[in-house]
Amino acid sequence: MILDFSSDNKLSALKEYEELRDKRAVLEEESRSLGDKQKTLDERIKILEEKIEIQKLENHNKTLSNNIGELEAKISELEKKLTEPPEEPVTWPVEKATPEAEEPVTEAEETPSETTEPTEEEPTEADVLVTAFEEPTIVEQPQEEQKKQHEKKKRRLF
Repeated sequence: MILDFSSDNKLSALKEYEELRDKRAVLEEESRSLGDKQKTLDERIKILEEKIEIQKLENHNKTLSNNIGELEAKISELEKKLTEPPEEPVTWPVEKATPEAEEPVTEAEETPSETTEPTEEEPTEADVLVTAFEEPTIVEQPQEEQKKQHEKKKRRLF
């Protein structure tokens, strides 16, 4: 069997081949165009992401600058208070000691609730009382009293 390519078949085959080549060229151009567009969009995405990161950093730096400004203002205010003399002198109330306060409390006078139950309130600055102490005076007891007290202590131990 011999194939006979007639001139009509040759022309149609050549025409079809040219059409296919043209179509391929168009598709290749479209592919390059789409590739270029993809590259452009990728670059644009990178640019936008970078702008967002820059904006975040600017906001962060702005916040830090505001905090630093507030801290510097507070420091200058405190330094100003430190260097200027106080407007009115601070006086602490001093209570005079009464004769009752000077008497020592004996064991019989103490109540058990005072010694066993701690108070739940902590003293504040307003509750603190500053008093001056006098030098204690040593009273010498006669030897007989000392011996009696010593004997009482011995009895307690046994």
